[in-house]
Amino acid sequence: MEAEDLNSHGTAALVTEPQFTQLFRKYLEREGVIDSRFRVQKLPDGAVALPVLGQSLQEHHLQHLKESIPPGRTCALIWIQNPILSKSAQVRSPTQKLREELESLVLRCGAAWSEELEKDLPKSWQRHGDLVLLSKDCFRATLWGEMGQELWETVAGAVGAKRLARRGCVQSDSFRSPTVTLLLGEDGWVEHVDNGIRPLNLCCIPRYRFDVTLCMLSPGNITEKLRIASLHCAGEVVVDLYAGIGYFTLPYLVHAGAAFVHACEWNPHAVEALQQNLQLNGVQHRCRIHQGDNRKLELRDVANRVNLGLIPMSEEGWPVACKVLRKDIGGILHIHQNVESFPGKALQPGQDHQLPATEKHEDKGIHGGKDVVSGTGRRALCPTAQTAWQKWAEATGTQIRTLLQKLNGKPWRTNILHIELVKSYAPHVHHIVLDLDCRPLS
Repeated sequence: MEAEDLNSHGTAALVTEPQFTQLFRKYLEREGVIDSRFRVQKLPDGAVALPVLGQSLQEHHLQHLKESIPPGRTCALIWIQNPILSKSAQVRSPTQKLREELESLVLRCGAAWSEELEKDLPKSWQRHGDLVLLSKDCFRATLWGEMGQELWETVAGAVGAKRLARRGCVQSDSFRSPTVTLLLGEDGWVEHVDNGIRPLNLCCIPRYRFDVTLCMLSPGNITEKLRIASLHCAGEVVVDLYAGIGYFTLPYLVHAGAAFVHACEWNPHAVEALQQNLQLNGVQHRCRIHQGDNRKLELRDVANRVNLGLIPMSEEGWPVACKVLRKDIGGILHIHQNVESFPGKALQPGQDHQLPATEKHEDKGIHGGKDVVSGTGRRALCPTAQTAWQKWAEATGTQIRTLLQKLNGKPWRTNILHIELVKSYAPHVHHIVLDLDCRPLS
């Protein structure tokens, strides 16, 4: 029974005098027969009515209460036709409110509510300020399409939004453009703040503006974003080869203290958002945007650190990363990749893969001498996943070393510093990041 319909059905109640209200309430609560959906209310004659669960109230309950008060005092069972809802009963979750208002809309349109419509409702959504982004697997039934704008106005009112959009599949174009349809509102520009930054106790939280119909935000990458924000990059030049709207560029500038970032991006819509975000966060003077294909980037020999944040793989950017890395002292590559492993118990996002002692290198410039991941313990990693990640990391180190030696005409060494699990991308496929230290041999 829905909350707003409860009072139309009425409830049983025990009536007594005001001075016995607390005595009755405590007993009824202890016996589990008070009806917490309704308030205790005062009747016109001054008596007090305590709502009870009629099906649970037994004769011995009444007898006990009558014996607990002086003879001749009021203790009677009545029926209240229009009881007052308690505060908790009046509160509806957004999903409850949405369902109720849509059912009402369907009935007003002369149709019948059905199980098909029930299953077609969104179970969750993303909120960006006054815009709510719905998932692609809702409102697919034919009836919804016949309702027109009234449907979206009803949905927006129920979820407390002024604008609505619905996500589709990511396009297979080179930009990985989102297929997002604006359902209600004039434009899809939103501003996003990552609340997940707060655990770092940082005073500034990066803000991002972007058009949800043209650009993507990846909330699943928050653990890697937090990790970048915790790095110590003072005095460093960073090259972000896949900058997007600044998802990693801004943490390098705002929190990690990078001296300068070269942000490479070829999607013009993302570049527009990136320009706004640099201004919004007051770091535009420490960043240069290189618009276009980063394989044609003219930068050379400038970077202390290169971010390759592209999945499912960033391999096409490896030669570029080697070219921009400083020839004299080298630097660090953060290489993103989706790596497949056999079924097994995997780590939770934000937990790191601890390498064997012979291969793990501590670099205070990266980790400050401490583990990246906070907490007192880590779950054991499935050996098959560990093997798959380790093999990929070693092969990647070899390929990068070969590229550097060929490019610079002298030997280099590469060391695996860290492997970070970002998230599970698909069954048995994990999005990981390899921190690879690359240095020229003297």
